[in-house]
Amino acid sequence: MASTNMKSLTLIITTTLLLAGFTPAGAQLKYDLKKPVPLPQTPDTVSMVFIGDVMMHKKQLDYDFTAFLAPLKSRLSGADAAVANMEFTMAGTPYTGYPAFSAPDGYAEYAADCGVDIFLLANNHILDKGRSGAIRTLDVYDRICSQRGTLYTGMARNKEVLGRTTPLMINLKGVRIALVNFTYGTNLSSSEEWPRVNRINRSEMTAAIKKARQAGAEFVIVLPHWGTEYTLQHNAGQEEAARYCVEAGADAIIGAHPHVVQDTTHISGVPVIYSMGNAVSNMSARNTRIELMVKLTFALDRNGERKMLEPQLEFLWCTLPGTLTDNYTTIPLKEYLGKRELWKAGYDYDNMVSSWKAVKAGTGIKD
Repeated sequence: MASTNMKSLTLIITTTLLLAGFTPAGAQLKYDLKKPVPLPQTPDTVSMVFIGDVMMHKKQLDYDFTAFLAPLKSRLSGADAAVANMEFTMAGTPYTGYPAFSAPDGYAEYAADCGVDIFLLANNHILDKGRSGAIRTLDVYDRICSQRGTLYTGMARNKEVLGRTTPLMINLKGVRIALVNFTYGTNLSSSEEWPRVNRINRSEMTAAIKKARQAGAEFVIVLPHWGTEYTLQHNAGQEEAARYCVEAGADAIIGAHPHVVQDTTHISGVPVIYSMGNAVSNMSARNTRIELMVKLTFALDRNGERKMLEPQLEFLWCTLPGTLTDNYTTIPLKEYLGKRELWKAGYDYDNMVSSWKAVKAGTGIKD
């Protein structure tokens, strides 16, 4: 993989310190002075965080987007790599919202400034402005990659780029991780072969996972854009795709698209987060303002073996203008529990709490 400016790309090697002949006061220890006792090493860890649909609806265009993800910046920039699903094009002016999104170029640059290292492009809106809009969008992402080192996966302008980005291989502190991003489809289609959007089908997804393993990936993360919108439970198609990805060798599956949080499970020990929901949007329909941030931690234990720990799930809440502040901003939900007095509109605090409880009940997620 080409060199990037990600936060941590160098393996930290812990030097073993040796102790010999030291007995704590009052302890009765037996030891051989000729065999120094190694100090147990603290496992080396690598972290990745994932957020769901970053959107730009028409009303959002009237506001300063630099507030949208500000409360999450420390979490995004504090991880070794942060990943976001970018559900819009950057096809230029005029900027538009639903149903055919075109956001300012600065929106993606802002996400990178917040700490996002990898953009996911395989989603149903990526061809909203046709082939020319998709090419311009890729031009912007290529420029951001060149200037900031931020990567992308899920769509490619040609065969060479596709080979480089599907799977997307990254190296974090010496841990080799592959990302595989596919969508169920796009709202508009193109008759041209390129640029190509990765679409969910068994042969291509399993081939990408196997290619990642052959390239030396220690962990493969599958990031599908799938499912039934606005439903808290996954559907049969999601489960079928998850199962064949697990059979092919996926280590974790983290989904997006339904605009709400969906249930989670394990398939043969592999964690499956069916949907994170939105990250930021103008949506106000039931359950669309509550979402998940997913954190994956990879540990290097004292024996030099790497393992992925159980995913950590954190609920977020997207506030709308006039509720908490005068702008859109996504907050870590638990940090604001019991602080109703901070709200401009107290009813929205109540809405957040009731939505949180409803989504937990509807999905079975415990936090």
